[in-house]
Amino acid sequence: MTAVSRSNSLEIIAFRLGEQNFCIHTTAVREIRGWGPSMPVPNAPDFVVGVINLRGKVIPTIDLARRLGMMPAERTERSAIVVAEAGATIIGLIVDHVTDMLTVPADQLQPVPQVFQSFDSKYCDGILTHDDGMICFLNLERLFENDRIPEAA
Repeated sequence: MTAVSRSNSLEIIAFRLGEQNFCIHTTAVREIRGWGPSMPVPNAPDFVVGVINLRGKVIPTIDLARRLGMMPAERTERSAIVVAEAGATIIGLIVDHVTDMLTVPADQLQPVPQVFQSFDSKYCDGILTHDDGMICFLNLERLFENDRIPEAA
């Protein structure tokens, strides 16, 4: 990829959920961890797997595929937890595997086509075209703004 000035580029972390590629801003990411079991939380929404201890802070773990209405994948050694900020809440996003950290030209971000009535595009800031295919650019703050996620202790 050619050099791109920082003001005209997007720094992203890309990951897979099933056969689809997604990404979020690197500024939302606190760290990436290997997958590990979570402690279940009673009466949590079905996409909340549980909570984990992150250096003394309890954070909720989210099955991101399930939250997006997709079938969750079976966890493997490549599965990861992307610890990220969704607004003021720190959450662990369970993904199939992290594929890349990229800096891409901002003009590669295309609007989401309005072809499916069932697709809620407010969770997606756009589609990035990339050499390896297309990547859905998620907006975590909007994705979780109305969810009942357990508060961290």
